Amino acid sequence: MILNVTKGKRLIKRYRYWLMAMAMIVILIFLESDLEEPFFSFLAFIFFGLIAFWVARWLFNQIKSTLKLKKDKANTELLHLQSQVNPHFFFNTLNNLYGLMDKDVGRAKSMVLKLSDMMRYSIYDGQKGLVLLEQEVEYLNNYIELHKARYHKKIDIRFTCHIQTEGVEVVPLMFIILLENAFKHGVENLREEAYIQMSLIANENEVSFAVENNFDLEEASSAHGIGIKNLKRRLQLAYPKRHSLKLKTLNDIYKAQLTLKLT
Repeated sequence: MILNVTKGKRLIKRYRYWLMAMAMIVILIFLESDLEEPFFSFLAFIFFGLIAFWVARWLFNQIKSTLKLKKDKANTELLHLQSQVNPHFFFNTLNNLYGLMDKDVGRAKSMVLKLSDMMRYSIYDGQKGLVLLEQEVEYLNNYIELHKARYHKKIDIRFTCHIQTEGVEVVPLMFIILLENAFKHGVENLREEAYIQMSLIANENEVSFAVENNFDLEEASSAHGIGIKNLKRRLQLAYPKRHSLKLKTLNDIYKAQLTLKLT
């Protein structure tokens, strides 16, 4: 009995605007023969005004609910995409740490701390809507240091960073995919003279991140991996019509530039 009453209240609440409108129409029909009287003419005007108001309010609530649903869906998709960033990197680093434990304990401890910081950032800060740009830079630097420890070859890695305005915030984990690609498709396959050059310039209005690396032409693939597709979708969700991603290949040089409009 209680469930039926509750269900009835919900139905009334859901369709209250239409019920009121129908009731007013019935009243107007009942008073139709007397509409020539000034009082009833005024009453009809009020009724029709209220009907228009309720219909407009109902439409507004419907549009508002639809937009909220789309926004919630986009946020859920964005979080899901962010959670896919770099899972294999963490597993590979753990495997390297296992092999390093017996050879260089001090170096292994340093790597553990960096990996811990990265995992904490990826799991917790990576789920936030916005983070400080300095946090993203620290994440990139830790990634670079851990990768350097993996290789037994000389790699020329340069990262210049100019943040002109303090407090700049960005959606987390947007830049790491471009850096990861530079290692995966460049450094991984080159035996010597591998290099990565990065630059990040930011002010209160814009952030520009550029990555350049060389690669082995024999190992090159024209197809973009899931990481770039992931990044493009995240940019569409987080920075719609406020971003630019340029990818360019010239001989054995690959260049990527990502620009985010903050205002």
